[in-house]
Amino acid sequence: MSFGELKELLQTGGITMVIIVLGSVAAVVIGIERFLFLRGFASRAQELHEVVIRALLRGDAQLALHECDRAHIPTAALYRAALDRTTRPERIPDAVDRARREVVQALRAPLWILGTLGATMPFVGLFGTVWGILHSFRSMAAAGTGGFAVVASGISEALITTAGGIAVAVEAVVLFNYFQARVGKESFDLTLKADELVETVEEKADELQSSLEKPTPRAAPEPASAAGA
Repeated sequence: MSFGELKELLQTGGITMVIIVLGSVAAVVIGIERFLFLRGFASRAQELHEVVIRALLRGDAQLALHECDRAHIPTAALYRAALDRTTRPERIPDAVDRARREVVQALRAPLWILGTLGATMPFVGLFGTVWGILHSFRSMAAAGTGGFAVVASGISEALITTAGGIAVAVEAVVLFNYFQARVGKESFDLTLKADELVETVEEKADELQSSLEKPTPRAAPEPASAAGA
């Protein structure tokens, strides 16, 4: 579709068609943003999980925290929540579960917009069509003429908004279902990781607490120069 055809389509559909096009753009933008956000998420989460679990099994809590700080991924919050409660092992499961739910919510955050677009765009298009038909009949009454030929052109133009609304709704629903499936899979994987994390931290709680209480080693001071001796 050329720019001229798009411009003519927008002019034909009026303000309703502008709203539909903006909805389509919003769905595409959210789809691209979620795709980039989730791209490689599973592999990075798995890599961090394996590194942290190995450190925890060795009783090295400081190394585990260091790996969490290095990893720029939301799942790091699970491991910090567990390590912050090594002195209260009975509170670890609840803390990890809260962190897991926060991560899942972050993955799902903008999907409500896609769901809203999928549900409302057909009605927006239908509203534009009804408004266009009313305008056609009003024009017919003002002209004092009748017959289907008089209003056929106006009705066909009005139906453009219905077609546009349905097209955007299909686009939004497809994206919504796709990302919902992706988030569901990531949520299940996070549940498995959280269970393994809780078991490991509860088993190594004493060692991890001792590791956290150790002072962080500092670099040795540089020797005085011979000139200053």
